[in-house]
Amino acid sequence: MMNLERTKQLNQGKLNNKDPMGCLVHVLEAAIELVSLPDNDFSWSSWESSDAARSGMKGMMSLLEQGCLPERVKVSVLFAPTGPLQEVSLSSGWAETFLKVAEKYDEIEKIVWRNR
Repeated sequence: MMNLERTKQLNQGKLNNKDPMGCLVHVLEAAIELVSLPDNDFSWSSWESSDAARSGMKGMMSLLEQGCLPERVKVSVLFAPTGPLQEVSLSSGWAETFLKVAEKYDEIEKIVWRNR
């Protein structure tokens, strides 16, 4: 079993609203950890594989690290009900963890895109 350190930190702590971009990176890192779990089932998601899922999220993180904000809809769809993350979580046995991560995303989404 892999170490879900970023996911555990996210689910145990409060987000630092003073660093919303850093929080968004943290949420994406947790999502990457989850889609990287062995034996995930991607058959119901829009992703073909763990590599495809990670690639898309790492691209968003790269934009954030350059000080650019990805399009809100491209990030929010990941965490939406029946979005690709939830589909993988339901078919792979970590739906409850997904809901906690999605809740953190919802918190930070309001702050990151507040003035946009």
